[in-house]
Amino acid sequence: FNALSKIVDEDPTFLVRKDEISGETIVSGMGELHLEVNIERIKRDFGVPIRVSTPKVNYKEGITSEVTENGKYVKQTGGHGQYAHVVIKISPNSDEKFVFINSIKGGNIPSQFIPAIEAGVKMGIESGPLAGYPVRNLTVELLDGSFHEVDSSELAFRIGSFETMKKALKKASPILLEPVMDIEIRTPTQYLGDVLGDMSSRRGNTGGLTTEGNLTIIRAFVPLAEMFGYATVIRSLTQGRAGYVMTPKGYERVPTQVAEAVIGKG
Repeated sequence: FNALSKIVDEDPTFLVRKDEISGETIVSGMGELHLEVNIERIKRDFGVPIRVSTPKVNYKEGITSEVTENGKYVKQTGGHGQYAHVVIKISPNSDEKFVFINSIKGGNIPSQFIPAIEAGVKMGIESGPLAGYPVRNLTVELLDGSFHEVDSSELAFRIGSFETMKKALKKASPILLEPVMDIEIRTPTQYLGDVLGDMSSRRGNTGGLTTEGNLTIIRAFVPLAEMFGYATVIRSLTQGRAGYVMTPKGYERVPTQVAEAVIGKG
């Protein structure tokens, strides 16, 4: 960690933070080349052995249809049992976030159990039905349910809503989502054909071309999964004379054939 601190002191664009959930130390920089340079420096100047693996894509899952699921969780093991009954409706939304709506009328489910139901639902979307990736872009509405005066508890409703959510997700025509990047490439015009051809092979979609003197500026969006190693490739294609900047655009649906390969690996 001393090596990382030393580099951060000298290079403020090299960022280091600790993930509070996983306990991992996360480093980030201005791009692949920037990270490669600092990795080599840590090896050379500080004698720290580093094993570098292929970066992982942060896939998500989504749903494409509306589903209403009626679920009961009932257990009797002697003494007090466990009872929870929920009716939830899930539907896709375009807000790129999770929305929970409590539409319970009257006292069908006492208010003290609603937070446990929401917690169970959130647990259910942490691992999607396709490949275990988190589910996003959906609205969950609690429509109805029932409780037992003795056997209902926060635990029962948390488990019951979790199981009901899992069943609903499987029925809601789930899809795989991938991060997509906006990219701007500045290349000498003489290399334009090669750069465009390579971008097309990466499932990139070109949004526009402009010229500045002998440079052509390409604006496109492309899946992040296709861009690992791009710094090396574009240097080779343009003899080191092109540059590019990528910024996150959002998440989009993964084409069926590609999704099948990703799910198969998972």
